[in-house]
Amino acid sequence: MKKDDKTGDLLQFLDDDLREEYDRYRAPDAGYDVMRSIVLEKQRTRIRRRAMSPVERRRDVTREDIERSIRANADAAEHIAFVHTVLALCGFPYRRPPEGATEYRQTYGRNSLVVQAGHVLDPATGAMVKPGLPYGPKARLLMLHICTQALRQNSSTIRVADTLSAFIRELGYEVSGGKNGTIGLFKEQMTRLAAANMTIGLFQEDRAHTIQTHPIKEFCVWLPQQPRKPVLWKTELTLEQEFFASLKRFALPIDIRVMKAFAHSARQIDIILWLDYRVKRLNKPRFLLTWPMLKEQFGAEIGEMSKFRQALRDDLKRITEVFPKLPARLGEDGLTIERRPEGVFHLPKRGAAPRLGG
Repeated sequence: MKKDDKTGDLLQFLDDDLREEYDRYRAPDAGYDVMRSIVLEKQRTRIRRRAMSPVERRRDVTREDIERSIRANADAAEHIAFVHTVLALCGFPYRRPPEGATEYRQTYGRNSLVVQAGHVLDPATGAMVKPGLPYGPKARLLMLHICTQALRQNSSTIRVADTLSAFIRELGYEVSGGKNGTIGLFKEQMTRLAAANMTIGLFQEDRAHTIQTHPIKEFCVWLPQQPRKPVLWKTELTLEQEFFASLKRFALPIDIRVMKAFAHSARQIDIILWLDYRVKRLNKPRFLLTWPMLKEQFGAEIGEMSKFRQALRDDLKRITEVFPKLPARLGEDGLTIERRPEGVFHLPKRGAAPRLGG
């Protein structure tokens, strides 16, 4: 193949679809030069991403998508999702709790969350059992999806996907069966969420609110007797009215593309949500959070401070791959965050979210 003096050897590696696109711009036209360079840049991006892991590739695609939206000043409304602010600041456990654990407590400033394992009916035995506490990234994404649909539909009773597989795809996961497949893992977390009781404590200005709730009032999902048939969900899920009312008052808007990009890591999801909330509400140009403060927020399950420091550095490195201008810098004394009214996600303003204490 004859080399193009502007592209070197890259022409030899063009994918078939890009070669077809490139050949449409062979004519010696100044505008075509620009189009050819765009095609070649697409190929460079593909080659670079082929060397990445699936998780790295997902982050890189998200970064490019968000940067493109910001440059074009595009309406990001279709990407906006919501979660209750206290659930964003005081998340569930990162890892599977010890066998028999029935309560989890988390505090951020004056906001707090207590999650207690409730009961569900075991369809196999007819006995009431405790499935355990919700945990990990899947529980967070499920709760985010439920909160988003409730607010979009403006109803405490929401329609969900008719099959578990469709629901998992909506959250950006591949569908797989087997012992460690996504179907079983998501079903487990939804069962834990459906059984959970929560006590939410928050301050708004000088008023203290305590909400004792069973967020998911009604939900039904059963495995069929025939293993080849899809797992059927009840098409409606009902939230408790008190939780729904609180969600409407204290919803935190987020970019669902980012949540999907970090869907493998509960702590990275928590860090991003926490940063977005904090940098929009700082009343000073910058603020330092010391290492002990950070460990209390994000590292309760990590014993040694040195290990937590390295874990947080690794997490922030991954996050800055998507947000190179993240308004946060780690140093010897801790994490310095800078005020940024538009937040981390650069979402369009749809009315100011209530400011919580802490």
